[in-house]
Amino acid sequence: MAKEIERKFLVRSDGWRSAVETKSALRQGYIASMDDRSVRVRILDGRKARLTIKIGRSAITRDEFEYDIPIADAEELLQNAIGIVIEKTRYRVPHEGFVWEVDVFAGEHRGLVIAEVEMTAETDDPALPAWLGREVTGDFRYSNQALATEYGHDRHGLSHSA
Repeated sequence: MAKEIERKFLVRSDGWRSAVETKSALRQGYIASMDDRSVRVRILDGRKARLTIKIGRSAITRDEFEYDIPIADAEELLQNAIGIVIEKTRYRVPHEGFVWEVDVFAGEHRGLVIAEVEMTAETDDPALPAWLGREVTGDFRYSNQALATEYGHDRHGLSHSA
C-alpha cells in the first residue's frame, strides 16, 4: 500500500514561476467523499486518466491507491462527480532537494494557488521557498476533496490570500 505524505501551503507570490520544470492541465472530480476517505477521478493533459482512492484522517499521511483507467471511463465518471469538477494547472518546481507542486486553479476556484510538497517520511523537513504563504496542511477547506464537493456551501469561508 502506498502512503501519501505531504504538506500544503497557500502561495503568496509568483517567485516560483522562474523555476518551473514541467506543467500539466488537470481536471478532477470526486465519485465518493466521506470524512476519512475519497474516490477521485483525474484526467491529465487530456491524455491520461487515473482513479485514486485515499483513506485516512491524518493531516500529513494517508493511504493512497492509484489506477490508470481509460479516458472515456474518466469522462463518464466526471459527469457523475459530486459537486464541481476542479480545473487547474499543476507546475512542478524543484527546491533544495524536494519537488513542489504548485496548483493554479481555474474555473470556479480561479485565483486560488496552493503548493504541496510530497515527502518520504513525516520527519522530512523541506526548506520552505520564500514564495510560500500560510501553511494549510490539515485544513480540510483547502483539500481538493472539499474544493470539489463543498463548493457553493460556503460553510468554511475559504480565503485565497496567503
